[in-house]
Amino acid sequence: MKSVIHNHYKLKAALLEESIKNFDVDDGYVLKQSRNSLKQVYIDDWKINIKSFKKPNIFNKIIYRYFRKSKAQRSYEYALRLIELGIGTPHPIAYFEESHGLLFGRSYFISEQLQYDLTYRELITDFNYPNHEEILRAFTRFTFTLHQKGVEFKDHSPGNTLIVKGSDDYRFYLVDLNRMNFRTLDFNARMKNFARLTKYKSMVEVMSVEYAKCMQLPYDKVFNAMWNEVRKFRASFDRKRKIKKILGL
Repeated sequence: MKSVIHNHYKLKAALLEESIKNFDVDDGYVLKQSRNSLKQVYIDDWKINIKSFKKPNIFNKIIYRYFRKSKAQRSYEYALRLIELGIGTPHPIAYFEESHGLLFGRSYFISEQLQYDLTYRELITDFNYPNHEEILRAFTRFTFTLHQKGVEFKDHSPGNTLIVKGSDDYRFYLVDLNRMNFRTLDFNARMKNFARLTKYKSMVEVMSVEYAKCMQLPYDKVFNAMWNEVRKFRASFDRKRKIKKILGL
């Protein structure tokens, strides 16, 4: 098994390797799906997160073995890149990759457990959440910072931003990092990056106001572009859901 462990955690290497070997045995599932699974594991009094990515299909077993970085490796490297850029994310600890002969197997990404107060998801499920608009505006400024630093978080969706309340501010941390680009984002790419975050027009209006201030652009230009991207995404999402329902998937 291939392993890459951050220098800060080398002394825990044997314990980390043991946690991967026992991944299917130990309790601690936070999420267990056919695609990916997430566990919180204690090593002594140290709490860590282990994400297990599903075994790829036969085509991807070859691709990930020889031609493309695994999801775990990308998650680890992207986390390091975000930290270099001053963007919050739980600190990466290690990644592990299994292989079976000439084929790639499963991969695992380990990160520090972060104590957080809420995720962006609470903002779309509870409009009475304390300081709802203030948090939404702060989140929008955070997203603007991502864009200014050339970070295109392709899974910028409700469950993938953890929020920590400070004494007089809010801090944001990205998770589920394996799909990212680092590039200069034009206006259209920036607006598209908001598409997955909410279906509610009132939230888009607030985010548009704040993002327009950040970019020093007219509100109407930002709102119309952002709302258009949201509607396109929702239409595509609904079409796919209907097709899956018809096919019984």
